Amino acid sequence: MIIRPATPDDADAICAIHNPIIIGSDLTFTTEIRTPDAVSAQIIKRGPAFLVAEAPDGIAGFATFGPFRSGPGYAATKELSIYLAEAARGQGLGPKLIAELEWVARQNGIHILVAGMSATNLAAISFHQKLGYVETARMSEVGRKFDRWLDLVLMQKTLPPPR
Repeated sequence: MIIRPATPDDADAICAIHNPIIIGSDLTFTTEIRTPDAVSAQIIKRGPAFLVAEAPDGIAGFATFGPFRSGPGYAATKELSIYLAEAARGQGLGPKLIAELEWVARQNGIHILVAGMSATNLAAISFHQKLGYVETARMSEVGRKFDRWLDLVLMQKTLPPPR
């Protein structure tokens, strides 16, 4: 398994991982299918802050960070996303992707990474806790998907400065 910066050529594989999660679960509040063009643009914009895990048979997962909130006061805080192909889950890939993403964040002066997830996503909450993320907010009914209200859990981790 190789973890590397994503390229626009990875957009189709990223869509193949993310879109079934968007369509079939409340793991993300997103309801809009991602297109390869939109993903390519995001990869170009985020540069090294968009990583993929490449297995011999293709892309097994991706992780990225982007703006947490607008405004210059939030520049050192970013929100992360991580998604793995179903076949890649439970094999230790997630922690490796996050570790590399945190390294990239530290090299770019990021102080805090925030992870936001549906309160129904107990696996993601546990995953982030194991990696040192702490729940800092639980916002009731701020998301809506599948005709029901969903709670948002925010978790954060303070990154040490680069060495």
